[in-house]
Amino acid sequence: MLATKKVQETAAVDLGALLDESDGAIVSLVAGQTRLVAHRAVLAARSPVFAAMFQHDTLEARTAEVSITDMEGPVLRHLLSYMYTLQAPQVSSMAPQMLAAADKYGLSALKAACEQQLATQLTVENAAATAVLAVRHCCPSLTPASVAFIKDHNFRVMATQGWADMMRSYTDDLIEVSRLLADPPEEIRSLSGEEKGRRLIQAAEEGAVEEIRTLLAAGANLGMRDKYMGTALHCAAREAHVDAVKYLVECGASLEDRNRKQSTPLHLAAWKGDAAVVRLLLAYSADPNSKGDCGWTPLHFAACYGHTEVVAALLEAGSDRGARSDRGATPLGLARNNNHQPVVRILT
Repeated sequence: MLATKKVQETAAVDLGALLDESDGAIVSLVAGQTRLVAHRAVLAARSPVFAAMFQHDTLEARTAEVSITDMEGPVLRHLLSYMYTLQAPQVSSMAPQMLAAADKYGLSALKAACEQQLATQLTVENAAATAVLAVRHCCPSLTPASVAFIKDHNFRVMATQGWADMMRSYTDDLIEVSRLLADPPEEIRSLSGEEKGRRLIQAAEEGAVEEIRTLLAAGANLGMRDKYMGTALHCAAREAHVDAVKYLVECGASLEDRNRKQSTPLHLAAWKGDAAVVRLLLAYSADPNSKGDCGWTPLHFAACYGHTEVVAALLEAGSDRGARSDRGATPLGLARNNNHQPVVRILT
């Protein structure tokens, strides 16, 4: 009880601080026939997705209304309640929908709570649906739990109507579940944690998605660092491996991890000039105005090296064209100094 009370008090204090600092702006959230109102500052502070939505010149930011087409009204109510109280709802029937919503809006603690709840509700009939849900949303605890459940029940799950339904509706995801049911090769399983991490970094540098998949299934740590203190996601982004970047992000790789130079994966993608990776990271709500070493944003890198398409993508995502480095340099100034005229025209 004492621990619960402490969490509640912390949430209340945090919420009070958010409202004190806000301008009182109200946003309408609409799901079907349900319309709820919330403070913009609270939504932005709890969810990186809402934060990015309101930071940029989006329809939602202009109209103060967010239309949510993939969520039912009762789920929206519980989601909003969580963002105000930080108390995960105990509604077992809605756990799958709540997990999907938590994943969509970057609410990692709520997602983890939903994973735990669903793991305790596994049955032979629902295991296929739960495993597919876990794979679709890259659940780090629910995925191995559901796969282990299927194995522990002698694969009887595969004879259920639930398995047949998933095969018809979510074929690709069920194929992924089937791959996970096959144990990783002994060569991989016998590796030390450090060696799995080293090989994960190497696979990311090479864009070897299947190798990444196998290593993660064997327990490789997504947070493993290379000699430059970069993660696997840093490596995949730097080497412009779009599929590897997508898979790593969907498996929970952090978009805001920093390497030794304080660069995020988006900084590296902007530096190397790969527009596809930049757009992908931005679509997953990477911060376009994050400052790294010397105060450079991703836009500074793209402008300095003349990556016109990347500059355009960053500006579209809300990059601050007037951002100054620690020495006062702007992206426009860097582009001019290096005679990148197409970039100069975009930035002026």
